[in-house]
This record gives sequence, structure tokens and C-alpha cells, in this order.
Amino acid sequence: MEMISVIVPCYNEEEALPHYYEAMAKVMGEMGDMAFELLFINDGSTDGTQAVIKAIAERDDRVRYLSFSRNFGKEAAMYAGFEHCQGDYICLMDADLQDPPALLPEMLSAIVDEGYDSAATRRVSRKGEPAVRSFFARQFYKIMNHISKTEIMDGARDYRLMTRQFMTALLSLKEYNRFSKGLFGWVGFETKWIEFENVERVAGESKWSFWKLLLYSIDGIVAFSTMPLAIASVVGLLMFVLAIIFIIFIVVRTLLFKDPVAGWPSMICIITLIGGIQLFCIGILGEYLSKTYLETKGRPVYIVKEGNCGQLEK
Repeated sequence: MEMISVIVPCYNEEEALPHYYEAMAKVMGEMGDMAFELLFINDGSTDGTQAVIKAIAERDDRVRYLSFSRNFGKEAAMYAGFEHCQGDYICLMDADLQDPPALLPEMLSAIVDEGYDSAATRRVSRKGEPAVRSFFARQFYKIMNHISKTEIMDGARDYRLMTRQFMTALLSLKEYNRFSKGLFGWVGFETKWIEFENVERVAGESKWSFWKLLLYSIDGIVAFSTMPLAIASVVGLLMFVLAIIFIIFIVVRTLLFKDPVAGWPSMICIITLIGGIQLFCIGILGEYLSKTYLETKGRPVYIVKEGNCGQLEK
């Protein structure tokens, strides 16, 4: 019997996990022709998430788990799941039920019956999400698809089912700074997109603040585009040309009107503007250098504190 490994990253999901397991158990029962493995990745939770996972694992031998030594982030949790899953098909799914488990049969059919390598999901609405957050999210996808060769679908979720070949390709990308939404597109393969309406969290609160999403979007831009560096170079060239024009203007004005002193307020504004642009461009360069610095350290993507996965012994 073929197996589906469901990787579930968890960070402070004590309230949501019982609801998730109940919904997932129902779907697993309906898909009786498939074996299942639920692989929970406890990403350094500070609440009772680990205790809930252990309680579920004690009564269901299909449940396996890993617990990190601290919070390493969702990207690290997904990568750990890839390294330790055993299924023929691998599914990524959040524990808050914003990724409806009921879509899983349709996703499996897309791969088994229609021949796709993965079935991914995207939200067609952002109902319940703050308007400002929705606006910036849409702008991010537009910008990414303009400056990057890797297509990232607007409204795409991490919720997807993939073949082991697809997963192995993702696992071969050993980079420390991971942006999976881009990696999914970068590896290629045929993907079917399944649309659904936005679903509210079943319990608990979102761990993604506006600031965290902003930093995550910057990671994505740096990981999949060098366009910001090109923009910095173009801006520098334009400022150089503008400076030459100003020099010619000042020389001509001085020769004609004998007024070399006037205009110091505008000069201060120009100096401030140029200084700001320089710092901005240095900041762009620094962002790329910082990512390179972190990659060269060779630190592990995650550290496991405990778990019931046999592969931990290797």
C-alpha cells in the first residue's frame, strides 16, 4: 500500500492541534486505500504543543514527531520533514486548519490520475485578513513575478502534495536561507493549482505579524532576484549624470549672473538626497552580503532535541 506523509510544522499550536487531528483522522479514514504518516515538527514551541503531540502519538502509531531545540522557523521545519518523511507522496499542511484537509483526495487524484508531479493550493480570496496586509501581499507577488524568473502564484499556500521525486529535488537544495514558495517553482515539474476560499484559523493566533511577513518577503526577493543590485547600479548612474548636469548649470549661472553663493538650502537638500540614496544602495548590497555570510558559515538548518523517528539514530 502506498503511503502519504503529511508534514505539519507546529509553533505554539496547543489549541489547534486537537481540532486538526480530528479533521485529519476523518480524511484518513475516507482514504482507506492509502497508508498515512503524520509527521509533526515542533518548532521550539513555548506552550503545551509538545505534550499534545506526544499524547496523539501514544494513541495513534501513524504519528511521528520531531522537536527542535529552539525556534528555527517554518522553513527549517519543512526541511526537517523532508529529511525524515517516509511516504511515496509528501504533503505540507499547517496545523491551524487554514489548509483544509478535505482537499487532500482531490490533490492526490491530480497526481495519480492526471499525471501531475504536485498539487498545490492557492487562496482566491483573503476574507478575514486586514486590508493593508492583503494589499501588500498582492504587491509582493506582482513585484516578485516582474523581477524574478521563478514564477510565484498569487495567494499560493505552502499546502501542497508532491511526489517523492519532487520532494527529493527540493531536498537537494541545501541552502541555509530558504524561501520555499520560490523553491517550489524553481525545481520545475508539473503542478496543478487547486483554488479555495480563505479559511479562518480554528484556534489560536497567527504567528505571522506584518513585520515578520515584510522580512520574509525581503528574504524571497534576495533569494530569487538580483534586480535590486541592478536597480542600485542604475540609480547610481542616474545620480552621476544628474550631478554633471548640476555642475554645468552652476558654472554657467556663475559666469552669467555672478551669483555663486545663493541656493545653499537646495544644496543641503540635494546632499541629503544623495546621501540617502547611497545608504539605501549600500543597504541592498549589505542584504546580499549578509545572506552570503550566513551561507558560508555552514550551520545546520535545524537541531533536533527529541523525537520518535528511527532516522534520528543515523
